[in-house]
Amino acid sequence: MINRKNEQSTSLETAPEEIKLAVDLIQLLEENELELETTIQALEIVLADFKNKRKK
Repeated sequence: MINRKNEQSTSLETAPEEIKLAVDLIQLLEENELELETTIQALEIVLADFKNKRKK
């Protein structure tokens, strides 16, 4: 039987940096048990901020 957790861990280790960061952010947000709409609104603000920084 394949160990799914070990398989996921290995594939995450070799994943691109943006995937690793996304997984970390999802885990952080889920662990804090924030309201879904609040989380989405906050992420939209963060995304807009980073897109504005990219333009500079």
